[in-house]
Amino acid sequence: MLDTATKRRIDTARDILVGKVPDPKSQVEQITIALIYKFMDDMDAESEELGGKRAFFAGEYGRYGWAKLMRSGLGGHETLNLYAEAIATMPENPGIPPLFRTIFKNAYLPYRDPETLKSFLKIIDEFEYDHSERLGDAFEYLLSVLGSQGDAGQFRTPRHIIDFMVSILDPKKEEVILDPACGTAGFLISSYKHILRANSDAHGNSTLTPDEKGRLARNFKGYDISPDMVRLSLVNLYLHGFVDPHIEEYDTLTSEEKWNEFADVILANPPFMSPKGGIKPHRRFSVQSKRSEVLFVDYMAEHLTPSGRAGIIVPEGIIFQSGTSYKQLRKILVEKSLVAVISLPAGVFQPYSGVKTSILILDKSLARRSNSIAFFKVENDGFGLGAQRRAIEKNDLSAAFEFLKAWFSSIGSDREMMSSPNALIVQKEKIAGNGDYNLSGERYRENAIRLSNYPLVPIGEVCELINGRAFKPEDWKSIDSGGLPIVRIQNLNTPDSQFNYYTGDVSAQHIINPRELLFSWSGSRGTSFGAHIWYGGKAVLNQHIFKVGFNEAQATKMYLFHALNNAVAEIEENLHGGVGLVHITKGNLERIKIPLPPLEVQKEIVAEIEVYQANIERFKNAIAEEETKIQVTIARVWGEPFL
Repeated sequence: MLDTATKRRIDTARDILVGKVPDPKSQVEQITIALIYKFMDDMDAESEELGGKRAFFAGEYGRYGWAKLMRSGLGGHETLNLYAEAIATMPENPGIPPLFRTIFKNAYLPYRDPETLKSFLKIIDEFEYDHSERLGDAFEYLLSVLGSQGDAGQFRTPRHIIDFMVSILDPKKEEVILDPACGTAGFLISSYKHILRANSDAHGNSTLTPDEKGRLARNFKGYDISPDMVRLSLVNLYLHGFVDPHIEEYDTLTSEEKWNEFADVILANPPFMSPKGGIKPHRRFSVQSKRSEVLFVDYMAEHLTPSGRAGIIVPEGIIFQSGTSYKQLRKILVEKSLVAVISLPAGVFQPYSGVKTSILILDKSLARRSNSIAFFKVENDGFGLGAQRRAIEKNDLSAAFEFLKAWFSSIGSDREMMSSPNALIVQKEKIAGNGDYNLSGERYRENAIRLSNYPLVPIGEVCELINGRAFKPEDWKSIDSGGLPIVRIQNLNTPDSQFNYYTGDVSAQHIINPRELLFSWSGSRGTSFGAHIWYGGKAVLNQHIFKVGFNEAQATKMYLFHALNNAVAEIEENLHGGVGLVHITKGNLERIKIPLPPLEVQKEIVAEIEVYQANIERFKNAIAEEETKIQVTIARVWGEPFL
């Protein structure tokens, strides 16, 4: 647990730097370099106390020792010049091991303000080196400021998601564990802690032998294309007890040097973004693609040992994109290694991105024995899905863990699977059915072994469908008549469109009020046909439109709105008409079944849908802005828009 004093020191150091070093990653790098500098001097001092000699700051490098840097009477500019010279020349210091040379590689001081540096070094001076968990937690807290997206599309993975994935894969002390896009080594450290806990007695003492500890340290490997991330990973692992961590600067997708190296456990949240023009990989991948997310998943699937396991966070494109490489990748996964898909809610990476992601669980041994794949939809991960990500009580991760563990242990046995909300077991034959190998679990809900506790209820038992009135042409009056507007199909999408008016008597069942739920049972597919919320004023309803009545103790209006549209979109056999215009009879609509969860769950579902829709609108607006910029550029060059 991070203590308050250490957290305060880190926050203060960042506050001092922010005026000169506004980028969070650069702040972390400067604090990292300064801490390691200070800790090397601490280790030298400890060695002297025990009768040994200085190693880090010895010989000509003795003049850079921390005590000399912090001595009273040293002027501001002298301190700045001494410190800048020290960190720049440290990689050449013969007294430090290769790990520290790598950490100081390309290190420099990005500002020249003596007062800022002296205030910063004063805070660093308050830290003391040790190998305790406290210092490791302090560095992890420091790394937590790296939440913003990196240049290559990296996102910091939340700690609880990392721990969740590690608990599912359950890495063992004798296994080789790899993260081929390791960032700050979060997956490796979580795996290390998991193994230490699994190999401790009732009093918390390690049961690992010295040989096992040595082999364990050698079994953790990580690659990253960014030298900055490699530096941070090395420090993070070092502070968690790895004297010689195996993290290398390596381009997993374009280099072949490590192609023949395999791992028992692979955990990763690889970059989602591909550079302009795409990746230019070598030709040894099973799937030929220029997309980074495709290549990373292919790499991890191919580099598992015969009994290997993997947990991979992927963007939604991997789940359902129709491109050839995406379908080819999914086919390979389904046939050889995929055992589970865990859908995460949009917002897990907030406040930095609303990107929707899933976790692929690969297990080559289990996949050979199973004819099915498990799907689990996580709706809440213990934190709100808004920008603040405040802790909440609702958390589906433990239910997902229990379900998957039960599913894995049931493979190859006759034991009946436990029931769990939001869970599906789908046969591989169904997934391969139309050749696109779609990995969206909801797509197979009707064809799968249903494991939901929510009852399927006919629409007719939930909703009262009241058809509008049939008007004659002579009933239609102008706006000056003082009558009520007649809502026809063409008015549903555009409430401010032209209306006809009715001045005669009308029954209450044909009157609609603002925000009434309606259903157009005849109209154009994708526009007027289906459920609508009426945003106009008081009006009278024309035929071909149902007014939808319902019991508010049983269902919410917005949940029914989405459920009705989803139901008719998925069950084509109940629709009549051509490609563009369709209709559905009242009887057929009433017989269609929809899931009916509790009201609170209905509200949560609607809230999640609204997050998706907000993201879609944001993306649309961003695209429109880019298109406008293109047109402006073209007009500036050619003098008129290019059509």
